[in-house]
Amino acid sequence: MNQPVTRYRVAAAQMNCQLGDVEANLPVHRALIDEAIAQGAEVLVFPELSLTGYDLGSRVAEVAMTADDPRLLALASQAGAMLTVIGFVERVGRGEYANAAACLQHGEVVAVHRKLNLCTYGQHEEGKVFSKGQRLTQVASGELACGVMICADLWNPGLVHAAMLERPDVILTPINAASGMVDGDFDDEGNWLICLRFYAMMYGTPLVMAHRYGAEGESWFWGGSCIVGADGRVLARADEGTGVISADLDTTEIAAARFAMPTHRDADTPLVASLLARRVDHERDGG
Repeated sequence: MNQPVTRYRVAAAQMNCQLGDVEANLPVHRALIDEAIAQGAEVLVFPELSLTGYDLGSRVAEVAMTADDPRLLALASQAGAMLTVIGFVERVGRGEYANAAACLQHGEVVAVHRKLNLCTYGQHEEGKVFSKGQRLTQVASGELACGVMICADLWNPGLVHAAMLERPDVILTPINAASGMVDGDFDDEGNWLICLRFYAMMYGTPLVMAHRYGAEGESWFWGGSCIVGADGRVLARADEGTGVISADLDTTEIAAARFAMPTHRDADTPLVASLLARRVDHERDGG
């Protein structure tokens, strides 16, 4: 009798990329996919907009592609059974583009997540060039349910709560978070780690965060890609430079963490929904 699979190896690819040059960034992806396969990874996450770079401005149209682009499909074929999340600019309509993550497996694009919470504050200007996503995304690697949230999606607690109510086993988080992009003394690196550890502990749900390391113009991306376990402990964290980190997640440990901290069970969605509805009505009435 076959024993059920409870352990899965997840990985984050830390890299830098050439701004606006998909062809130059493809070989980096291929090399890191091979490295993750060699580590036995079943899930691999690349940084946000990993195929294009971040500060694209009006160049989004030049680098945009559809989800059936042959370059994405070639990476999907190389990834094989390993669920691989890659950042790209998706063409969603005439003159409309999304900051998106393609979920690749078995030679196909099995899902696309469009960033829900676009950054248009500090030095971020995503809302000027991208259209917002409207749906949560969850995909599977074997029996492992994987939610996908891009960068600032995690800085909207309501979105995170909604995603967690779908009961993902892990949240996959591609990010682009250059130092100094947020006004004031915001500690980007330190606060990201707090954010990841808080959500992991609160919901008994591991997170895999993939980030860039290196410069893009005057911006500096600090790396720090990490994997956080269901109890909020850091299981793996990248050093400086390019490479793949990996760690094993055990679904029995996720179950134990959720039994000990039953946030999902006790979420009381009807109550929360009624309170939100009252707030919406209040704001509609000018309150």
